[in-house]
Amino acid sequence: MSRMMKIWLPLIVLMLIVSACSKANDEGNKAASPNTESPAGASDSPTKSEADLAFDKGKYDPPIEISTVIMPREYTKGETKENNVHDRWMLETLGLKHKNTWYPAGADQYKQQLQLALTSGEKLPDFVMVPTDSVLTNQLIDSGNFLPIDELFEKYANQTWKDHAAQNPELWYPFTKDGKKWNLPIMEYTDNDDTVLWLREDWMTKLKLEAPKTVADLENIMDKFKNQNPDGLAPKDVYPLAISLKSNTNTWMGSLDWLFGAYGSVQEQWNKDANGNLEYGSVNPGAKQALTKLQEWMEKGYIHPDSALWDEGKSAELWTKGSAGILPGANWVPDWPAPDLLKNVPGSQYKAYPVPAGPDGLSGTKWQNSGVNSSFMINKDAKHPEALILYYNYLLDNLANPAAGSKYEYGFAQGYDWDMVDGAPTSDKDKIKDFFDKFPYITGPARIPNLYMTTLVKLANGEKAVTPYEKQQAQFRKPENWYAAKVVMSQIDIRKQNYFTGAATPTMIEKWNLLRQSELETFNKIIYGKLPVDTFDEFVASWKKNGGEQVTKEVNEWFQSVSQK
Repeated sequence: MSRMMKIWLPLIVLMLIVSACSKANDEGNKAASPNTESPAGASDSPTKSEADLAFDKGKYDPPIEISTVIMPREYTKGETKENNVHDRWMLETLGLKHKNTWYPAGADQYKQQLQLALTSGEKLPDFVMVPTDSVLTNQLIDSGNFLPIDELFEKYANQTWKDHAAQNPELWYPFTKDGKKWNLPIMEYTDNDDTVLWLREDWMTKLKLEAPKTVADLENIMDKFKNQNPDGLAPKDVYPLAISLKSNTNTWMGSLDWLFGAYGSVQEQWNKDANGNLEYGSVNPGAKQALTKLQEWMEKGYIHPDSALWDEGKSAELWTKGSAGILPGANWVPDWPAPDLLKNVPGSQYKAYPVPAGPDGLSGTKWQNSGVNSSFMINKDAKHPEALILYYNYLLDNLANPAAGSKYEYGFAQGYDWDMVDGAPTSDKDKIKDFFDKFPYITGPARIPNLYMTTLVKLANGEKAVTPYEKQQAQFRKPENWYAAKVVMSQIDIRKQNYFTGAATPTMIEKWNLLRQSELETFNKIIYGKLPVDTFDEFVASWKKNGGEQVTKEVNEWFQSVSQK
């Protein structure tokens, strides 16, 4: 052995001994200190909270109990609200179990129960469903019973949910107060209520008419429908345009938003003006032009004289009975009420058309859906405030747009909304005995906002349905529905958002009912020719003087408070 080796050998042995002792001490320290982080990639780190572990695993293990609100649901196969396929799935898949959950008989009873609980101090569920009601939302926020959701949403919400919120920041406006967000938004399909014009396509074909590009074109079509009716109806029996004037003219069926939009504004909602401030559409100068046109149409018999007595459903009846040729409505009219038209008028056909432009090239429709259906607030005393997010994330990730080959490819539960029939899987309700799809989802069915319209446009373009979701829509939605979606998306840039979604302002509480009553009465009298069109200018001046100007100020103050970055 060399001299150098003799010198280094004792040193190497000593270093090994020191290293071994140091390692032993480190291991002992780790075992004694639960706050020390585990190596990267280690599972079930002792530093993680129960919530974090649940999101890592995708479920709570052991299971936890939560309380919430389940609105009226149907059950099948002898199941009950305490024992049903959804709740068994929820426990097995997510480790969640209901306790002390509210099961109100209806929306009105639920609202009463909720307000009574607030005033009496009764214990509220962990997760409280909030319908679209700005007054109720603000009452709940001000009660002090709920948590702001900013941090929970940022930490736990999945990317689909976060992306939609980022792309549509206005969805937070109803839920924002004191610089905090208070409600978890539950997503809905976007653009599902946008207005198109449903025309009698068989009349259009027989009269050799082209699609109306302008209001003037539409007037020509209405004149032909009335005075040269291809079904041989006398002019006195035809009122080409089916609308509702009873309580709202900016509504979901028989609406006039598209006509006011042709003159630069959408009535009965708060639009942005050229400076980015909010203005009430019914007092915009363009509304006077729309009223002028409506007065002309009433005089010519294009509008039924009973329209002021009709709600949305009643306005649709004029069209389904074959007495009208134009029904303003949404893309889903082929599901209802169009089947009644086909039944009542043999040989009838219908088709969706874009809304026409006004004389200055303007066009517009309402848009009040930012992809939110309802929302949930989280009780400040909830032991697991993040649990609802885990639940809804799972629905969005797995059921909203199920993957081919996944357990949800054909539906939620075999023997309920899908089954094996003649050796093949199907979700066709006509083939499945005791078909059932009304599952008591806490949040309602999961929906990815833009997926519905994107899919229908794809089908309308003649592309093949590939994904399970696309195949379902191809099966359940009619081709007329597909095409209507394409029309909606072709006019996507003309929509006008209703930007005021907050609770009534102080002056609104005091004076809005009278202002709205004055608006409705004045507009109807102008339309029916009982007042001259210039009365509109007097109405606007009176509206501003009697509270409208102050309401506008308060609405803009609210808007600034919720839209600040």
